[in-house]
Amino acid sequence: MDDDPDILEALSEILEAEGFVIRRARNGKEALERLEPDPPHLILLDLMMPVMDGWEFAQRMRQKPPAIAGIPLIVLSADRNVGSKAQDIGAVGHLAKPFELNDLLEMVRRSLNPSTVSSTSA
Repeated sequence: MDDDPDILEALSEILEAEGFVIRRARNGKEALERLEPDPPHLILLDLMMPVMDGWEFAQRMRQKPPAIAGIPLIVLSADRNVGSKAQDIGAVGHLAKPFELNDLLEMVRRSLNPSTVSSTSA
């Protein structure tokens, strides 16, 4: 999820072209409402969004039943402290904006199939 419609659209198109099924949300509140009844396998999360930021979204998500609370998060943020913030919310990975698309794709694949991808850290 990302509050910038251009970034959201571009990321969605790239990930869909790679074969991923995408659901979009422009803020944390919208994303929280879309977690049920069919939870996603992975969430790409921007920390700085209107209505409900990524930090609050992650805290509320972690209070849901295990099928939702355990969804892996990858944090994408322009925040200079993205690494420590991602760690604080239990994210499986993070990328600072702007990032390389290959890095994102590798992180997404690794997060979805941790046993089939090399253990390189981002």
